[in-house]
Amino acid sequence: MQYHYRTKGTCSSAIDFELEGNVIKNVRYTGGCHGNLQAVSRLAEGMTVEEFEARCKGIRCGFKPTSCADQLAVALRQAYDESK
Repeated sequence: MQYHYRTKGTCSSAIDFELEGNVIKNVRYTGGCHGNLQAVSRLAEGMTVEEFEARCKGIRCGFKPTSCADQLAVALRQAYDESK
């Protein structure tokens, strides 16, 4: 299923992704640091929601209380919980 999440507190403004059960597919960020977010998207591909959360939830960007990776972890958890 496809999801769209509006980020909060990051340079990116949105994240689009798909979940097949709890497996992450086709992550695409809007805005943000293009190179870094390509890497995050590719690394997330094929991981489970739980694996990504364990690795990326709570990561901060500079003095911000969140990051693009943290926002993806939040979005994934929200989408996965809503899909149950």
